[in-house]
Amino acid sequence: MQISFPRTPAGAVPRWLRRLGTACLAFGFMATSVAAQATTLTVGGKNFTEQLILSEMTVQYLRSQGYDVELKNGLGSVVMRQGMESNQLDIVWEYTGTSLIVYNKVTEKLDPQQTYERVKALDARIGLIWLNPSALNNTYAFAVPGKIAREAGIETVSQLVQRFRANPKMTFAFDMEFVGRSDGLVPMEHLYGFHLARRNIKQMDPGLVYTALRNQQIDAGLVYTSDGRNKGFDLKVLADDKDFFPAYAATPVVRKEVLDANPRLAEALDALSAKINNENMSDMNAKVDIGHRAVSRVASDFLKQEGLVQ
Repeated sequence: MQISFPRTPAGAVPRWLRRLGTACLAFGFMATSVAAQATTLTVGGKNFTEQLILSEMTVQYLRSQGYDVELKNGLGSVVMRQGMESNQLDIVWEYTGTSLIVYNKVTEKLDPQQTYERVKALDARIGLIWLNPSALNNTYAFAVPGKIAREAGIETVSQLVQRFRANPKMTFAFDMEFVGRSDGLVPMEHLYGFHLARRNIKQMDPGLVYTALRNQQIDAGLVYTSDGRNKGFDLKVLADDKDFFPAYAATPVVRKEVLDANPRLAEALDALSAKINNENMSDMNAKVDIGHRAVSRVASDFLKQEGLVQ
């Protein structure tokens, strides 16, 4: 049996074919929309304990919310940033001070809220959206052995400087970078009104500073405020009473097109961000760095404790 189709003028598209094309086009749009919603979200993370925890926590949490998620962590800061800009990463936890100083080259002195607003505006220009910042501010700080701090009544950097003036043989430990940075030791000396001679300075790997402080091999050292070893090694983190160090508020950053394709994603990440602060992050860091617990277990326990997952 021969099947014949309605004839049409030469060069014209038959009506049945136009209808079929329209149907296929509509189906294509529907399939594209479904694919956009079902696309795997890629969470990135840097190569130190806190970032390993944050990225792992985010993956577990979003999976519990029904998202398909994969993890790519262990990255350097610049590599992670490039991953966001090249659309290879979708979600990261970034620090406001890092974006302000390292990526956007802003040298202006800003308070924490100004820092957040500035990086939010600058990064929005390239399609990177900063959600609500957490209460985790992992900035630099001076620390002294807890026993010494209690005996001498040292609470602030200014009080440490006063102690140094009375005992100019004190030793301070810094990583290699901080001593030579234009926003490092020298401007801090100017602000707080002191000067360290070469004999007062020990330069070492950041991780060794904590051990040297615990063993009282140095009098003071540069640390990170949310590092678990501060509490685990009984170190006193001193208040930066003249606000020298910039804010480094940990904040979820997401590519705009990913947020557009996943309307509930921002709300979910903001809920997670609202649960994180220096105290609980320091505890989690200590469980990994000192207690040698698995990052995945520490992240899972936190999510359950905070009622974010069942």
